[in-house]
Amino acid sequence: MDGTLFLFEVMLAVRRIATKTFFFQHNRVEIARVSCVQTMFLLPILVSLFLGSQQAYSSTSSSSLEPTSFFFPSFDLGSCTGKELICMGSVSSRDGYLNITPEQGNSSLASMPTNQVGRVLYSQPVAAWPAMISTTFTVRITPPPNSTVSGDGMAFLFAQDNSPSPPNSTGSYMGILDRSTQGGVVQQLAVELDTYMNEFDSDGNHIGIDTTSTTNSVVAQSLKSTGVNLRSGRDITVEIEYDGYKNEFQILIAYSGNSLTSVLNYSIKMSETVPRLVYVGFSGGTGPLPESHQVINWAFSSFPLSTTEKRLKRDNRIKTILVLVVPSVMTVLFIIICVYLVKRVPRKKDKKDTEIESQSRVAANVPKMFTYKELAKATRNFSKENLLGTGGFGSVYKGVISDPPIEIAVKKISATSKQGERQYLAEICTIGRMRHKNIVQLQGWCHEGEQLLLVYQYMANGSLDRFIGKLSLNWETRYEILTGIASALLYLHEECGNPVVHRDVKPNNVMLDANYNAYLGDFGLARLIQSDASSTTMLAGTPGYLAPEVAYLGKATPESDVYSFGTVVLEVVCGKRSKGITEENSLVDYVWSLYGEDSLLECVDEQMEGQFDEEQVERALIMGLACLHPYSACRPRMRKVVQIFLNPDEPLMELPKSRPSMAFVPVSFSGLTTVGYSSTSRTKSAFARSPLSSPQEIELNHEQGMPGLR
Repeated sequence: MDGTLFLFEVMLAVRRIATKTFFFQHNRVEIARVSCVQTMFLLPILVSLFLGSQQAYSSTSSSSLEPTSFFFPSFDLGSCTGKELICMGSVSSRDGYLNITPEQGNSSLASMPTNQVGRVLYSQPVAAWPAMISTTFTVRITPPPNSTVSGDGMAFLFAQDNSPSPPNSTGSYMGILDRSTQGGVVQQLAVELDTYMNEFDSDGNHIGIDTTSTTNSVVAQSLKSTGVNLRSGRDITVEIEYDGYKNEFQILIAYSGNSLTSVLNYSIKMSETVPRLVYVGFSGGTGPLPESHQVINWAFSSFPLSTTEKRLKRDNRIKTILVLVVPSVMTVLFIIICVYLVKRVPRKKDKKDTEIESQSRVAANVPKMFTYKELAKATRNFSKENLLGTGGFGSVYKGVISDPPIEIAVKKISATSKQGERQYLAEICTIGRMRHKNIVQLQGWCHEGEQLLLVYQYMANGSLDRFIGKLSLNWETRYEILTGIASALLYLHEECGNPVVHRDVKPNNVMLDANYNAYLGDFGLARLIQSDASSTTMLAGTPGYLAPEVAYLGKATPESDVYSFGTVVLEVVCGKRSKGITEENSLVDYVWSLYGEDSLLECVDEQMEGQFDEEQVERALIMGLACLHPYSACRPRMRKVVQIFLNPDEPLMELPKSRPSMAFVPVSFSGLTTVGYSSTSRTKSAFARSPLSSPQEIELNHEQGMPGLR
């Protein structure tokens, strides 16, 4: 038996014996705690027994296999200084992205630079095996203007070192190999995005995995079935996953904003292909035909796995020592356990903290985990002078970190209640995986003891609510802000994989950067919509922005987000804050009454002094009223809303001249548990249409256990 496996089996045997000993004295929770304590004390002792026999593996100890995680939401002029990225060849940064090969601009085909090679690598080596690797990036490949041909493509690279591309690696070599290194001279692996059809290629639009040759891939897959054209000039998102347990690559691709499609699955042993530590990055090249290759953003993580698969040398001395020592170890172990059980103090808080931190680590695809000390220093110990605002679950502080110098906003969440913990995890689990230009990007997080903190990029102009009725914005800026919010909600509802309901869309949760670009944030109340449930029934949100079905039935759906957005539209256009939905003379009633009188422009914010596009304003207000229809089935989807903002010829929805009223009809739900507003009655109120709207029958949706409209 292998030495490692022998130790492992001994450890399991001791745990089984100890667990049986305490079975009749403790419940299952206590048994789990005891097992953890056993393992904690046992592992250091057993490990110490064979450290002396591990000299052969000292060079690959855990100190050299640290987890690596980073995220570049964009690239500035300082990105290529060598501190974070090593840029070689034709690589340059411009307007927030990296040019791997020179950008084409509007030049003629004849003046385009050809035979270009560029390579950019992360400055530090990362673990390639055994490891779980995940990377997501957005690229843009653009052919010359008015040209139907270009080449040759670009690749994501696992390189053996941080050296530049080989001297003669233009064209189909894509800066990865050249004629002298083809055939396995170097240890590296590349996932190619190939735009030119070579001798062994199926077409000029495919993804492949290259090891010893770029012209004859280990495996390749055409992108015809995905509808993605690499040379379209559009932003394309690629996700590469490597499972170190299965030794398997999975590659997904889609145009940015669309759901990713799995295009290639392939088994390959990284340990037989590349060194244990590699440099990761991008490579691109052109031949006689020009083509530009740009990287828009990049996220990467590598988590080393246990090295138990690295076999230890067979050594009888280990077994001899174990035969002598194991009985002593077991005796000491039982003494320790007994002392622990006698003197133990409830550690529920620690267990809870561990669960929070564990979920945070898994969910947060962010560049780093900050320490509390770092964030305290950045915010001057969370001083009042740095306080940006306070919400229901905590406070937000402005901070500055020095390496690299960047302004941040730190959300300090109160962990004194279970709600605070839920909000923290909900925000990490949702916003942590979001990649959209109008959604606030999570930069980092911290969990130490009672402290739960989230780190975002600082927004110079604060939240949108500061400008409604107080500070003036021109119409063009307001229109762009509303378009940005709508685009973010469309992404959440339809384009981010698992749909997400934000549940608290309001101006306070819309952040504005220095250029007044809108970013939707504060995902503490957000919920994923699972396949077996179309709504969430925990009542949450802000009065005045809650859709009627949420306020009365506790039912949150994408349509309820649409309602909240409609309120925001009216507030931004009119420069007034909305009152609660139950108050008379609310902003919604006021605007709808003007719509009925064909006088919509009378409600426009006077601070704009008449400087606005009247047709745009009217279309925005009508669309906002449609979003505020009391019956969710009559509201437009966010895709329709975005189309209205972007296309002046997009047809508008038809609306009644007066605001539809709401009526409630008692409906008995025998045997059902009440939800939201009643905890004892078995009779609930369901929406029935007033005479102002087309009639609908009320039915009971047995699958959801809630009243629904048919």
